[in-house]
Amino acid sequence: MLRPRLLLSAVLACGLASAWADTIQLKDKAAIVGNVLAEKPDQIAVDVGYTVLVIPRSQIVKVVKGDTPPPPAAKPPRGQKAIAASAPTEAAQSKPGFYLAPNKAASLRSVRELVNEIGEAVVQVRTPSGLGSGFFLNEDGFLITNFHVIESETQISVEVYHQKDGQLDRKTYKQVRIIALNKFADLALLKVEDRDAARFKSVALGSAEVLSVGESVFAIGSPLGLERTVTEGILSTKTREMGGLLYLQTTAQINPGNSGGPLFNLSGEVIGVTNMKVTSGEGLGFAIPVEYVKFFLDHRDAFAYSLDNPGTPYRYLEPPSRTRQTRVEE
Repeated sequence: MLRPRLLLSAVLACGLASAWADTIQLKDKAAIVGNVLAEKPDQIAVDVGYTVLVIPRSQIVKVVKGDTPPPPAAKPPRGQKAIAASAPTEAAQSKPGFYLAPNKAASLRSVRELVNEIGEAVVQVRTPSGLGSGFFLNEDGFLITNFHVIESETQISVEVYHQKDGQLDRKTYKQVRIIALNKFADLALLKVEDRDAARFKSVALGSAEVLSVGESVFAIGSPLGLERTVTEGILSTKTREMGGLLYLQTTAQINPGNSGGPLFNLSGEVIGVTNMKVTSGEGLGFAIPVEYVKFFLDHRDAFAYSLDNPGTPYRYLEPPSRTRQTRVEE
């Protein structure tokens, strides 16, 4: 699972934390100050302002809630620098200017309200061989879709429905460049580069880690080419293993054409990228957890698309067969 890991050797100072922050006392006389987002039998998710740490229970000595004064900051050993963990703010971003990932979830709202507000950020991605969905990460035209939506294609167009004076204005952008690809995670980063492109409506990336099974979710996409289709359901499981990766499973209807579209929580944040379903059943849709998406975006230079890169058209080699030894009679 791609998620932040706790470095036990780091000493986190808690003297700068706000009075309502929680304090997690660790072994080795270390402590972390932040807001506890979720508590599970084997781990605790803690928001420290610039990221979310997932701390194993085996490393926790005590959890002091915000209504109890936090212990004094531990003095770091000689030569080791202490890192101050400040209280989170709603405007905090993991990568300022590229994608928005608030550390504090917004209030819950109805699907009807959210669709009117964020539906414009969901687009249809077309290629000569088919179509899929996608969503904008920022106003500059960077968007996420599935790798399999654009696989082996370079002629890509994006259809956007701009809201203008209470009406939807359909616009097709044909100057779309491939920025980065990750075949194994089934993710692609594109950019609209049309000269007449307006500023695009974007959506924030949430966290699948803090979700609970049974929570309501909804998807927006273009199943079978029916653009701006909304489907609602619940999160069935967060850990459905398929092909060596963990997926979110949902009862929200997912069909061909939904691929690359967002799966939202009721705060209007993307918690997954829809990419497949079980064709022999209903209500068995799957989405790539948003944590994979963040990792892909944070390391997009490593996944940069280039035909000049010898690593782009890679192929697997067959493993060598076991050599058969023959005896030579004397």
